[in-house]
Amino acid sequence: MRLARLIRLVLLGLLGSALACNRASAAPVLGEPAPPLVLTGLDGKTIDLAKLRGKVVLVNYWATWCAPCKVEMPTLNAFFQRYHDRGLEIIGISVDFKSDIAKVPVAAKSLAYPIALLGAITDNGFGPPEGVPLTYVIDVEGVVRDKFIAAPDKLLHDVVIPMLPR
Repeated sequence: MRLARLIRLVLLGLLGSALACNRASAAPVLGEPAPPLVLTGLDGKTIDLAKLRGKVVLVNYWATWCAPCKVEMPTLNAFFQRYHDRGLEIIGISVDFKSDIAKVPVAAKSLAYPIALLGAITDNGFGPPEGVPLTYVIDVEGVVRDKFIAAPDKLLHDVVIPMLPR
């Protein structure tokens, strides 16, 4: 089981590298402006991170085969539903492998925030994620303020809520 997970993580890294669109990119840097991120959600709508200025945005990388992601997603969804009206946005990006893509819309049905596939990114200044789950926190000015390897409820409350517009 551990070997299978290691193989998936290695393949994820290779897949992410192959899918990094339009430019060679490194991971976002804390304290720096968020790099460009434009993608198409499962609903067909374009999501442009730059157009979300004035809101706190969580960019969450996940996969259907990722056990920690499955634990984290209901927490993120509840947090989004509670604080969306206060200026919170979440962009969920699935890094699922081609063989698992059909599972993504099924998982997304229970989520209130938009979901996209890694391959649906048209401008990827974030580069490939180093693993999943991974969440970047971008403030109202468009600056990357934090990075969570997992996003437990307490961390979301302690870090994100103080950034929300009043």
